Amino acid sequence: MKENDFNAEKDSSPKIDDAAASPKLPAAKVAPKLMALDLDDSLLSNSLAISDRTVASLKAAAAQGIYIVICSGRAPSALLPFVRRLDVAGKEQGRYAVASNGSAIMDLWERREIYSAKVSGDVLVRAKAAAADLGLPCQVYGSSTIYAGVDNQYTRMDSELTGMDLELVDDFDEFLKKGYAKMIIPGDPKILAGLQKSLAEELKGQAVVLISKPYFLEVLPPNCGKGEALEILCGRLGINMKDAMAFGDSMNDESMLVKCGLSVCMSNGMDQMKKAAAFVTRFTNDQDGIADFVEQFVLN
Repeated sequence: MKENDFNAEKDSSPKIDDAAASPKLPAAKVAPKLMALDLDDSLLSNSLAISDRTVASLKAAAAQGIYIVICSGRAPSALLPFVRRLDVAGKEQGRYAVASNGSAIMDLWERREIYSAKVSGDVLVRAKAAAADLGLPCQVYGSSTIYAGVDNQYTRMDSELTGMDLELVDDFDEFLKKGYAKMIIPGDPKILAGLQKSLAEELKGQAVVLISKPYFLEVLPPNCGKGEALEILCGRLGINMKDAMAFGDSMNDESMLVKCGLSVCMSNGMDQMKKAAAFVTRFTNDQDGIADFVEQFVLN
């Protein structure tokens, strides 16, 4: 065994990844009244789990009176396993969650949506047609079911990862006319980048079109986003947005990173999001980056 191999084994603490860029940290403790948490690549590890350390840090934050709000692109039912894992929903501070990239705000106590928005059916049909012209599939979401017009690997993978049912619909155009909270068009990142630009222009004022992950293009209701949903929730709770903290990493987190006064980008996040956020964590999502930040700068 080489000497540096021995030293590496001896010190098992996570190391800051130089390639992930330098952290941007508060000069002193901060006092958020609400903490919004993106799931994928932020709260969740690369194995899609929440560590015991992270759970403990967020429970301690809730005990200080800080609202703990999962704020995800996932559909409402797909959030519930993570709500149960955090184990704070029984407290007032764990009562709310934001789903579908801000298209829904859930009251977990009353088991209902206190806010919801939809993309109009006409807009969804047009988005589907634009995707089909490029040979791309699309899918929309019910409360616990993913609906698609054609079977494809992305939709099956999404169903497996989220635990949601998958249903193939024969007349998908007619089905879409009811309107849904969001549509996802999955595919090659290079193709999606061009489609995002053209659809955003075509549907301007009628939908928000963004790329949440390189292989996912999302069509959302107009004036909708995680940040907008948090403004609604904070207004309901009497919390100023300058006292809201948000953790995120990707384009679908941008609105909350911009709107929350105490925004934090993960060190594994996109460079654009690091610039938008007030702070950047020392460690990645796979190194308990959120727990480290909360322990160092939030907990008493």
